Amino acid sequence: MKLLQKSVDKDNDGLVKLVPEHTEDLWMLYNTVVVGDFVTASTLRKIAKDNASGGKDTERIKVRLCVEVEAVDFDPEAGELRIRGKNTTENEYIKNGAYHTLEIAPSRALTVQKAAWDSVALELIEQACNPAASADLAVVLIQEGLAHLLLVGGTCTLTRAKIETNLPRKRGAAQAGYDKAITKFLEHCFQAIVKHIDFQVVRCLVIAGPGFTKESLQTYIQQQAVKLDMRDLMTNKDRIVLAQASSGYKHSLKEVLASPAIMAQIKDTKAAAEVRALDAFYAMLTTDSARAFYGPGHVLAAHESLAIDTLLLTDALFRSLDMATRARWVAVVEEVRGSGGTVHIFSSMHVSGEQLQQLSGVAALLRFPLPDIEDMEL
Repeated sequence: MKLLQKSVDKDNDGLVKLVPEHTEDLWMLYNTVVVGDFVTASTLRKIAKDNASGGKDTERIKVRLCVEVEAVDFDPEAGELRIRGKNTTENEYIKNGAYHTLEIAPSRALTVQKAAWDSVALELIEQACNPAASADLAVVLIQEGLAHLLLVGGTCTLTRAKIETNLPRKRGAAQAGYDKAITKFLEHCFQAIVKHIDFQVVRCLVIAGPGFTKESLQTYIQQQAVKLDMRDLMTNKDRIVLAQASSGYKHSLKEVLASPAIMAQIKDTKAAAEVRALDAFYAMLTTDSARAFYGPGHVLAAHESLAIDTLLLTDALFRSLDMATRARWVAVVEEVRGSGGTVHIFSSMHVSGEQLQQLSGVAALLRFPLPDIEDMEL
């Protein structure tokens, strides 16, 4: 994310002008832009014009509009953020108050104006503009006939490719058909890696799965790199590592991220910090449950007792259409930090965020046990 302008006064009223560079940046904006904000961007508007025969012709005109936000939607597959609202800048093509949807994609600048920028929104902007916050980890989860290529960034995990092939049985006369099919499957995986992975950005490519298919893919990549004189792959062969996983399905990513060897590759990133924090919470829940609370009721009760040492929340809490709900959790975040505590805001598009969401989206590690609150129905 590029920050072109930031103008926020002491009352937190103001605007920021940004250029999203990656799909991850759009996810950050999805968590930042809320109902009531004003967003300005260039957009295409379909216009009807009279033609010489008396009919109507339509054409798409590029205009710059400012809309008062009423709905925000994010499409990770299309890599697009859609912001719908009423136009506030009347011109010859669109009336003031008419509805329009801004379609924001990477490399398209926009300006976001808020009456009150809260600390969480400003933190998200800062993280997105910090290149070091990204994990830059690529993972191929693979088993015979199935593979998923995932990019794990600082704020979300994106599926870049799914390769699926029906393989014949290995026995008897079908063996030759199997060998041909598995080679074709590995070639498709190789092509997906070449297309989607840039080693100028990605720190490490992990190939993980059960059995020996992962070894077969690593060997195939090395052979093809030499055969096709692909210097980028040959130079970075030491950054292609293997890991164990139970399957080639996406849910196995959590096993990869739990590996100490992989964690060492991304130890200074936000994604790694989230994994460590969630592991610490589960460990405390097992050994001393009176110091590990989850659910809004119990966590807020612990906060009132000034007991929270580490607060874990998902970004979904801050997308609430109820502004009072967002404001309440923003206040809790600020108060926990103010009392010396640590706060982790998990991306709900990471595996760790999905796990936390299953625990209601909020959890806390406490400085001291609160057995009385633990037993309460809240």
